Amino acid sequence: MTDYAEEQRNELEALESIYADSFTVLSKSPASFSITVTSEAAEDEENVQVTLKFTYVGSYPDKAPLYEIVSQENLEDSDASGILTVLEEQAQENLGMVMIFTLVSAVQDRLNEIVDQIKSRIEEEKVKKEKEAEEAEKVVFHGTPVSIESFLNWKANFEAELVEMSRKKLKEEEQSGKSKLTGKQLFETDHNLDTSDIKFLEEAGNSVEVDESLFQDLDDLELDDEDDPDFNPIDIESD
Repeated sequence: MTDYAEEQRNELEALESIYADSFTVLSKSPASFSITVTSEAAEDEENVQVTLKFTYVGSYPDKAPLYEIVSQENLEDSDASGILTVLEEQAQENLGMVMIFTLVSAVQDRLNEIVDQIKSRIEEEKVKKEKEAEEAEKVVFHGTPVSIESFLNWKANFEAELVEMSRKKLKEEEQSGKSKLTGKQLFETDHNLDTSDIKFLEEAGNSVEVDESLFQDLDDLELDDEDDPDFNPIDIESD
């Protein structure tokens, strides 16, 4: 007949010796204790850790102990669920033998695998960022490659923008009352101006009046020789 109490006491003594720094007795009846398991050979920022609580049942080790995760560090919930699955599988495989060391060792291996996965993700992210930096640097030094098609598209868009800007500017000037057309622009926009003078003369006929007084007494004006319309330098020399 198996002495379950004796086997449990012997295992507790061995576990306390093996996991001296992470073993804690929680209660004696029923026997309950915790063991903290930390990943091996990992940098501080990559460490993962779980604290497992075990409780013996009366017929342990013929029946599996009770177990649960009471705390975790840097561990995703999905990974925690995976650890519970590992504990269940190992417990069923080791029924009839004291198994806490085996269970803890299996969890230790799983944590190490998780750390390796974290390292791989970090390395992949690092390589990705380096690649993105290189691509960005290439764009800075070499610019965006231009094809004939892309250039023509850019040119069409650029010209359309210029036309739109010109239209908006003209509209703003008209609304603010600042739009003043030059003589050339007036003739270009109103072709009636081309024949306005001729039309005026045709309509006036011979009835155009001229104020002759404006041209009288020109001889009375004191003009310099050079201002006189009849001035001839040759006449001065002959005098």
